[in-house]
Amino acid sequence: MDATTSGTPTIQYHNIPDQSITAIVVAQPLPTFQRQQRHCLGNSSTPGEFPLSANPSIVLHVLTACNLDPQDLAKLEATCSFFRQPANFAPDFTLSLSELAAFDMCLKRAIFKPMTTEEKQDLKQRCGGSWKLVLRYLLAGEACCRREKSQAIAGPGHSIAVTSKGEVYSFGSNSSGQLGHGTTDEEWRPRPIRTLQGIRIIQAAAGAGRTMLITDSGQVYAFGKDSFGEAEYGGQGSKTVTTPQLVESLKNIFVVQAAIGNFFTAVLSREGRVYTFSWGVDSKLGHHTDPSDMEPRSLLGALEDIPVVQIAAGYCYLLCLACQPSGMSVYSVGCGLGGKLGHGSRTDEKFPRLIEQFQTLNLQPMVVAAGAWHAAVVGQDGRVCTWGWGRYGCLGHGNEECEAAPKVVDALTNVKAVHVATGDYTTFVVSEDGDVYSFGCGESASLGHNAVNDAQGNRHANVLNPELVTSLKQINERVVQISLTNSIYWNAHTFALTESGKLYAFGAGDKGQLGIELVANQTERVNPEKVDIHLG
Repeated sequence: MDATTSGTPTIQYHNIPDQSITAIVVAQPLPTFQRQQRHCLGNSSTPGEFPLSANPSIVLHVLTACNLDPQDLAKLEATCSFFRQPANFAPDFTLSLSELAAFDMCLKRAIFKPMTTEEKQDLKQRCGGSWKLVLRYLLAGEACCRREKSQAIAGPGHSIAVTSKGEVYSFGSNSSGQLGHGTTDEEWRPRPIRTLQGIRIIQAAAGAGRTMLITDSGQVYAFGKDSFGEAEYGGQGSKTVTTPQLVESLKNIFVVQAAIGNFFTAVLSREGRVYTFSWGVDSKLGHHTDPSDMEPRSLLGALEDIPVVQIAAGYCYLLCLACQPSGMSVYSVGCGLGGKLGHGSRTDEKFPRLIEQFQTLNLQPMVVAAGAWHAAVVGQDGRVCTWGWGRYGCLGHGNEECEAAPKVVDALTNVKAVHVATGDYTTFVVSEDGDVYSFGCGESASLGHNAVNDAQGNRHANVLNPELVTSLKQINERVVQISLTNSIYWNAHTFALTESGKLYAFGAGDKGQLGIELVANQTERVNPEKVDIHLG
């Protein structure tokens, strides 16, 4: 069987001759005093203690079907020579069983399967020369970006919802056509984008007056303000696009993720390369371009030869989660005011620079989030780190101080986090069991806590330490994703997506961005309310 056929209903055995069950001889137990050495594979006269070694194709099928992670496959190789010696199977007769299993599991990934043989080999070398490392790269991207899964995006004044089948709904502010319905009319009710019927969307991004959608074939559709510069003010963006249009400049790049900052847009290719539009003036993003440049430019410097699995855009900076043979790491580039680049200083970085603090903390970053002015990371062990501007308590350290390097949120020591989201001075953390914690600016009820007047008479108080969002606890659904508005120009709203595909919204809704009809003079929802849409 060629390994590329893995995943089909019919199980074949790599041209191994048919063999009856009785032909696989099992060694009789030997007296204890004779068993001084274990013979796993055996020899010509003794079958050994691992009878399945006589039919390795069965072992390969089991390894693939069990979806073992790359670390488990590596441990098998380290434990037994049977798993690291050449298996003599196609497509590469020199590969071990664990490498073939990793390759088979890579082929199950939608972004890997259509790649040419040359592209697959190039990715293998880029990841470190092993199919296990390629598999780790693909799995890491799926875990942190909800790629090919349902998702909701709480953009600045408008919202995007993607179902598990790749259908797209939009609602909210539409002054620039950012809803993609061919008009500039506001919509409070979630409405499917009809022109995208038959096209599967796997990822979405929303900026001020702009929307970008990524298809399963790597194409990018954009609509709203036709600008990659500052989206809300200035002379750019005067042209509006009210229906999804293919971004021609990206047609030769297979894109898997997009991130929209205030001065720039970034996209990530399936090979892990980062491209940026605009804001290259004075080499702010590692290349010299005009602020209105519409051509994608590869991010130069340290990440040219390192695959990236996730990008996150803040107001004026970019974070990149990189996957290297030595482990996961985070690089940052752009404006360093407030210490949001995480290097212990407040200086700008024209080229991506490794955030070294994670090595000091012995933390493997798995998810990154870039708020307007602060950033956060979830580690493999469930710890949460925050840094940057600490205004309103958005870092969760009990104060409003800035942190120029990642710092562990001590108040979450007993919480194993799996997801983090950041906005304009707000932060949400989702735990392994689906509990949600929030902290930071309480404006617009976007933190999800019940409104209580503080000492100054403010109805929505700021929260300096992580607090459990009890209103989400009461819905009796496991939350898997939080999205909140990441813009300084709009009142914030928040989405909570549950494991079953239900979507809950709270915060500002004056433009219809909650997907919920507000009556009379209502402008917000304090408690989570179910949106009439099922994302599956």
